[in-house]
Amino acid sequence: MGLGGDGEALRGEQAGEGGTKAAARWRLVLVWFLRLLSVAWLAKGLMAWMVIFGVSGDALPPFENRLLSFQAIIVYFAVIDLVAAVGLWLTSTWGGVLWLLATLSQLLLSFFFPRFVPLTAWMVGIYVALMAIYFLVTWAAENEAE
Repeated sequence: MGLGGDGEALRGEQAGEGGTKAAARWRLVLVWFLRLLSVAWLAKGLMAWMVIFGVSGDALPPFENRLLSFQAIIVYFAVIDLVAAVGLWLTSTWGGVLWLLATLSQLLLSFFFPRFVPLTAWMVGIYVALMAIYFLVTWAAENEAE
């Protein structure tokens, strides 16, 4: 994917070559897309922490009184969503991989455990669309120099 920690996505050019404005367009689109995803996943991770600390405002039982499987799922997303958000903000490859892992985990868990991870059909469509956009924009950014 070529979006390593050396910041080449932020420079808008590949290492060792001077890019033009037209060649840097897709890399700039990718950086903005990753940053917007990062903000969304940061909010999602913080909402999971709100459930853990009991400040979600719902009239549900406290977190420690919930089922252990529910607790495990919430803690998993509280951690992975925030780590993925940091990686996306840094435009690193590992951030994209963790985001894909978090997104696919959410989709699979909502399919197998809909009581613990409820997702509407709209949310499933949004997640699939975001993954498709991620792959298309990453592909375009990597192939624009050719």
